[in-house]
Amino acid sequence: MPLTNSFKTIVEFGDCDPARKVFYPNYFKWFDTGTRHFFVANGFPLWPGLWRTSGIDGAPLVDASAKFFASVTYGDEIEIETSIQECGGKSFTMRHRIRRGQTILVEGREVRVFVAADPVDPGRIRAVSVPAEVRALCSG
Repeated sequence: MPLTNSFKTIVEFGDCDPARKVFYPNYFKWFDTGTRHFFVANGFPLWPGLWRTSGIDGAPLVDASAKFFASVTYGDEIEIETSIQECGGKSFTMRHRIRRGQTILVEGREVRVFVAADPVDPGRIRAVSVPAEVRALCSG
């Protein structure tokens, strides 16, 4: 069973379009926040700490998607649940579920890679292996 982490938020007026429905890019903002909360909750150092200990500069997105099942509107209290779905050699996939109560409203997925400065051209980045600490989170 994969580890999960959840956080709750109230949908604000600024999260919505003129019809008071959540403007879709905000779901991806919540997915990104869920990923950060997941790593913090599991004791994983965030990017500045990771850079100091391993030279990793971050974990940018290489793919993201969402499936929408029901609308979310101004004033709704929602919960964003995040887990690591799988780990590859240099990438990992985060799974997100947004709920209102027990109702799943949106499911999302992010594929990320860990990166470090390219030794040949330090102005560029290159993908590096998923750290052992993250790999351990994949198996729960």
